[in-house]
Amino acid sequence: MPSLDDFAELVRSRRTHMLVDRERDVPSDLIDKLCELGTWAPNHKKTWPWKFASFTGEGRNRLGEALVDDMRERGVGDQAKHLKTMTKYARTPVSLVVGCAPHEHPTFHDENRDAVSAAIQNILLGATAAGLASFWSTAPLIDSRRALELCGFEPDDRILAIIYLGWPTATVDAPQRPPANIIHISD
Repeated sequence: MPSLDDFAELVRSRRTHMLVDRERDVPSDLIDKLCELGTWAPNHKKTWPWKFASFTGEGRNRLGEALVDDMRERGVGDQAKHLKTMTKYARTPVSLVVGCAPHEHPTFHDENRDAVSAAIQNILLGATAAGLASFWSTAPLIDSRRALELCGFEPDDRILAIIYLGWPTATVDAPQRPPANIIHISD
């Protein structure tokens, strides 16, 4: 069992960046392991709301095209935004889409989103432990019909993250963090 200090070092060593070797593949079994780590996130009502779709090769461009088609249809963004979105998912060897299933009960719906966010953090920490660089991005449309279909998700699912993954070619410094604001209450 790793110590709290070892875990703290892992957490503090995680960086958000895309300074990666674009030619070096990330093995699909490593992506599978990272997604499996995601499923160990807390999930209060055991709804297992997370969904995963891994895009590599030309699939990354197909993801961009699906999103842009829906952006254009809905009047979201300008031509420059569309051009950037069309190719941005090919900036790293893997673009991992993480989706969230809805729930009809409002509290459980919110808890599903929280559980998937915790799953994303597990994936990011696992990527760091595996030596990968990672970057959590928000999709331009979290409810893109075409992207959801391409991912194999349900129409009422939502995209909570597109995680860029690759083998780092450089490091970045950690940004300063303000101290935790903790209020201790007793008696």
